[in-house]
Amino acid sequence: MNIDRENVDLRKAILNIDALPAMPAIAQKILSLKLGTDEGERMLLVLIEQDPQISAKMLGLANSALIGAIRPIKTVRDAAMLLGIKRVQSVATSIALMSMMSKPPSGKFNLQDMWLHSFGIAFAMLGLAKVMPAKIRPLDDQIFLAGILHDIGFLALAFLDPKRSDKLHNRMDAETERPSLEVEREILEICHDELGAELARHWKLPEELIAVLRYHHQPDADEASAGLPLARMINLVEKLLPNFGFTEQVASDIPDEAWELLGIPPSRIEEAKAHTNEQAEQALQFASTFI
Repeated sequence: MNIDRENVDLRKAILNIDALPAMPAIAQKILSLKLGTDEGERMLLVLIEQDPQISAKMLGLANSALIGAIRPIKTVRDAAMLLGIKRVQSVATSIALMSMMSKPPSGKFNLQDMWLHSFGIAFAMLGLAKVMPAKIRPLDDQIFLAGILHDIGFLALAFLDPKRSDKLHNRMDAETERPSLEVEREILEICHDELGAELARHWKLPEELIAVLRYHHQPDADEASAGLPLARMINLVEKLLPNFGFTEQVASDIPDEAWELLGIPPSRIEEAKAHTNEQAEQALQFASTFI
């Protein structure tokens, strides 16, 4: 539902549940499953097999160069064995959320560009994780879902206030030398990070994921602790890939401490950058079939 009126009070509008896009029903079902049980895992595969879009894209992912399967993957069950059940849940949820593209909000906001950006950031984070110590490295499914959803606040804005969403994206495109958050604060009373967290809360996503969305531009905030280290990973990767998918300018400087907090020593920084760029490029090549 779009709100089409002047001077929308976003802080009040965000409390209006009907004004926000609903999470697709299948995504709700997938997230609600308890995967520690045989029944939960069986139901996950059943749900995926019953949805042609999700099952086709899941098989496409399993057979892609990103995964590197040694033989063709022909069934959802084989894909689950290759990818792992938790990653399958995360990827299937992401695909279900992407289905909202079939009914995008009106205006300049380009939902496909946002998904491309989010998809690239998600896989670049997986590349970054390869260089992180195992003891602090999040699980792949957590990384993927956080990366896919981190900028969902732009979607919420497009639904709540299409006119200011258009104004924001016009300004972001025109003032590429300025950090996007700086532009947002001039136009909006609540920026995409806070809007994204509210949408995630509306969708009843886990608190740690809500914290990631809220603080991925402020990972050093005291309140960000529940979302670490994922918020730090997104913050760093977005600085490495500021124009991937759509323009969201961020401060380009990456202090040594940002690497150290992810357990990456100076001797491995270039290796980490290489992994993130490689993953992002592979994601870009594959995205045309996934998105």
